[in-house]
Amino acid sequence: MDDLGPIEVKRHKGGESFHDDGRDLGFDLMGFWQWSASDLVSNATRGILAEYLVAQALGVADGVREEWAAYDLTTLDGTRVEVKSAAFIQSWGQDHLSPIVFHVPKTRAWDSESNRQSEDIRRQADVYVFAVLANKIQSTLDPLDVSQWEFYVLSTAYLDNRTRSQHSITLPSLRALAGDPIRLAQLTGAVEAAAAVQRKPVDEVTQPDQPAA
Repeated sequence: MDDLGPIEVKRHKGGESFHDDGRDLGFDLMGFWQWSASDLVSNATRGILAEYLVAQALGVADGVREEWAAYDLTTLDGTRVEVKSAAFIQSWGQDHLSPIVFHVPKTRAWDSESNRQSEDIRRQADVYVFAVLANKIQSTLDPLDVSQWEFYVLSTAYLDNRTRSQHSITLPSLRALAGDPIRLAQLTGAVEAAAAVQRKPVDEVTQPDQPAA
């Protein structure tokens, strides 16, 4: 019987051809990518795009995205990062701009080696990066323009210690905790600072929803 452990995913280039037992069928992997992922505004694809932008900013975009990982990215120093995305404008017709709400529930981590979920329910990452596609004008919306994105970075401790909802956070609440949005180029320093907060003892972390002393 074949070994049914986790598959080692290799990074493709896009030119790989579909074939019928070796007979080239005349279309390739790039065509599939174009067909399946060209709507960058859609919720699913926009979320993956946000992860990719953060991975590029942190210098960890060389590998392959793991679909079912307990968290999205690992920095070069081992910090675990979760990326959440939202946008005011959607692919579908809208009567009004979408409210920005991020879902941040505690979860059970899934282990690809054992195909088991952990018993421990918690937030799996050390740091959260909240990415907002902030353009509110549909005619100029361009997810590839990084100037249209805003980023907010929080240590997981701040989410764990919130006195409000433990399942979601609105944009006003996020701004109250994280401060003004930052640009893509500022993410590395912000993630490092949030990771430093995460390493502090719990009693040394300023409680969320309260001003720092």
